[in-house]
Amino acid sequence: MDVQVEDISPVKKKISVEVSADYVSDEITKAYKKIAKNAKVKGFRQGKVPMNVVEQYYAEQMEREVVGKLINESYYKALVDNDVQAICEPKIEATETLTRGKSFTFEAHVEVKPEVELQNYTGFDLDKEILALDDQVVEDRICEMTSARDSQEVAERDDVQNGDFVTIDFEGFLDGEAFAGGAAQEHVLELGSGSFIPGFEEQLVGMNRGDEKEITVTFPEEYGNDDLAGKEAVFKVKIREIKVKVCAELNDELAKELGGESVEDLRQKVADGYKDQEESRIEEELKERLMTALVDNNEIEVPETMIGRQLDFMKRNITNRLKQQGMTLEMMGMNDESFRDVYRETAIKQIQGSLILEAVGKQENISVDESEIDGRLEEIATMANAPLDEVKKYYAAEDARKNLLAQIEEEKVITYLLGQSNINDISKEDLAAKKEEGADEQSEAQEQE
Repeated sequence: MDVQVEDISPVKKKISVEVSADYVSDEITKAYKKIAKNAKVKGFRQGKVPMNVVEQYYAEQMEREVVGKLINESYYKALVDNDVQAICEPKIEATETLTRGKSFTFEAHVEVKPEVELQNYTGFDLDKEILALDDQVVEDRICEMTSARDSQEVAERDDVQNGDFVTIDFEGFLDGEAFAGGAAQEHVLELGSGSFIPGFEEQLVGMNRGDEKEITVTFPEEYGNDDLAGKEAVFKVKIREIKVKVCAELNDELAKELGGESVEDLRQKVADGYKDQEESRIEEELKERLMTALVDNNEIEVPETMIGRQLDFMKRNITNRLKQQGMTLEMMGMNDESFRDVYRETAIKQIQGSLILEAVGKQENISVDESEIDGRLEEIATMANAPLDEVKKYYAAEDARKNLLAQIEEEKVITYLLGQSNINDISKEDLAAKKEEGADEQSEAQEQE
């Protein structure tokens, strides 16, 4: 067997295989003998059909069987002998028909995992947001927890602000004529709730108690009433009263209902959760900046097979998250095709990042030992409130263990790379300003292109 491997691109190879004429002839003979044992031809007893007649009647069957065997045997041998790491099923093209006494040739086109030649992967300048906790966030979260017992009281101020509960009289008009269902007296509306026509609530902000005003809005095209859908309307509005939400008074009894031992204990638990959440967000954003720098500095072509698999993985995750919220991709205005269009670039960057991290791990001899695996399993058991033996049993399966090892190794590589980078502590405000500046520069560059 003669094999030639040609690089079509960094992620595509063409494997040309030629099987010797003698081997082809032997396989054709073997196939016909096998077929002859059960051959049925009118005028002959089953299994007693002369070979020349078998060849006449069963040529197509013989060719299917022999071609299939020759390709399967020689293709996989060619992969092993030439160290080709195919990541997809091959596209086979036979260059010649099967003929006794002649060699058989075919071409296999496959995609392969790209080889990463690391360029620059250390010494990055990375911004890290300084942790700054807002006490009001804790109070707001506690207020949300006690919302079932909240009350409202009349605002001391006269002006309407977003978040207020306003009591209004209103009447709607189309082309100067009042329309059915467009009026109400002493209607209570929470500003910012989005429960009215887009643009209505926003125009109430800044009005004063007792004020009257005409508000112009346009009904959405998909509005339920066809007589109003897409049309401009004018509402005459009067502000009767302004109320503000008053959070329920938190006491030890209520704190216990909400999971704390006391008011201070509940407040501390909420504060700790808020702090953990912010620290996690800051670390994740730092890792994202690291991954962006790695991908920008190491150009890698990604095969379509890997892109397709990553998109499938992403779609399953997003679909499951939406399902938990009682939603679907279709409700988000997406189908399979649009999902792949929207998330394609994200999938490519994720694959590139994983490939780079894997290459860095090999380059720097970063590995995972048994103690680290045991430690992670204990963490998983604690977080899931599950028996450690059950967790170990689950991760004893080959695929689960392989994925866990890859995850731990990636984390170790990221920790190493962050240790090799220059981390600049920066305030949230300055970081936001830099992002905006960078977005403006990118926009200008795109316009020049």
